[in-house]
Amino acid sequence: MKNEISPFTAVLFDMDGVLIDSEPLWKIAMEEVFQSVGSQLTKQDFQKTVGLRLDEVVVYWHGHEGWKDVTPHEVETQIVLRMVELIKDNAAPLPGVVETLQFLQEKKVKVGLATSSYEILITTVLQALAIEKYFQVCVSAEHEEFGKPHPAVYLTAAQRLNVPATACLVVEDSFNGVVSGKAARMKVACIPEKTHHPDHRLVAADYMFETMSDLLENLKSMI
Repeated sequence: MKNEISPFTAVLFDMDGVLIDSEPLWKIAMEEVFQSVGSQLTKQDFQKTVGLRLDEVVVYWHGHEGWKDVTPHEVETQIVLRMVELIKDNAAPLPGVVETLQFLQEKKVKVGLATSSYEILITTVLQALAIEKYFQVCVSAEHEEFGKPHPAVYLTAAQRLNVPATACLVVEDSFNGVVSGKAARMKVACIPEKTHHPDHRLVAADYMFETMSDLLENLKSMI
């Protein structure tokens, strides 16, 4: 795996686990809501569905649990509303995020967001972190037929930025996200989310960094 990033025209960021340490919040929200409908699922179980779109996560666990008197859509809505509350109460950018976005803006590099999270959560996160101004486009897989690991959300972001897919650098934290970026024919830099179990499959990424600050130092050396 190379350490030195190839030239690019745009950077496309995932959101959860990349811009904000939201994975623990997702686990709290899902555990609370799932237990409220009679499920015995715990935070450890949710490792299996990291990187999937929320509706896909809920359908997956509904298939295993078969909750009564509540629909998957109702469960999904409850989780989203709880996430909005948790983000507002706990929002903080991950180390190096603001500095990286500022650097890319100064260098006039196009910046996009491509996430499995829903638009209401995109708005909540960007406003809570005060980083809306750095993104030229924000794309939610909510509006795609398929979520990650399908490449649709990244391809849509590149198209809206008017940048070839092959000229994009993706910043991801999960295996499904890495696969999504690679399937879009983009270069992928992975910053593994720290609360996940180590995933050897992340070597599929083109580049690997411990933190966003490490990625920024690499970007400074080439731009």
